[in-house]
Amino acid sequence: MFWLGLLLLIGAYLLGSIPTAYLAGRWLRNIDIRYHGTGNVGGSNVWHSVDRWAIVPVGLFDVGKAALPTWLALGPLKLGYPWAVAAGLCAGLGHAWSLYLGFTGGRALGCILGLLAVVFPQGALIQLLLMGLGVLLHVEQPIAIVGLLALPALSLAFDRPPAVMWGCVAAIVLTAVKRLEANRAPLPSGPERRQVIWRRLWLDRDIPSHEAWVARGPAEIQPDTEQEPDTTPSDAKS
Repeated sequence: MFWLGLLLLIGAYLLGSIPTAYLAGRWLRNIDIRYHGTGNVGGSNVWHSVDRWAIVPVGLFDVGKAALPTWLALGPLKLGYPWAVAAGLCAGLGHAWSLYLGFTGGRALGCILGLLAVVFPQGALIQLLLMGLGVLLHVEQPIAIVGLLALPALSLAFDRPPAVMWGCVAAIVLTAVKRLEANRAPLPSGPERRQVIWRRLWLDRDIPSHEAWVARGPAEIQPDTEQEPDTTPSDAKS
């Protein structure tokens, strides 16, 4: 059982590493999504930097690449909840630190939803409803964090197994670490440093303006590094 579980975790990480949002950027606009908009390799940046319709297949794949190994552990392989939760989290780790993108990636919220859909569907539904509310109120990131923070208590309230509760705690840690790490974007020095740390954790950005953040290009994200040019025709960006 141990070796089977270990193989599942490795497979989950490799599956989670498939950078769907990056591929959408390459295939649809011939850009590296890491140097556009938020720099996040996830559905939200696909919405802002690639094409709005593409968030649907990208989001579904990101959810599915965590849901599949989680389901395999609980269903056909009968490994139990601890292995199932670990498999979903490994997919999230692959998404956040993709083997195929030099260990850069997205925030893994889609993978967390995929994990929850299998082991805690009520939590996945609550998180989705909160995210939808956040979109309507234009406070997506704070609402998403509030939902994640509530998940451990909600899992206990819904009498889920202990492994699920600890998986929810691990999902919070994963999200916080990834937001702070921000694909190795440096933190400023001086008094601005604390403000940026707080914004990364709460708002998932470095500056106050959301509009300016999602409109960034390669020059703003890595001004000292020469990036490949954006070859998209100007009329295709509108």
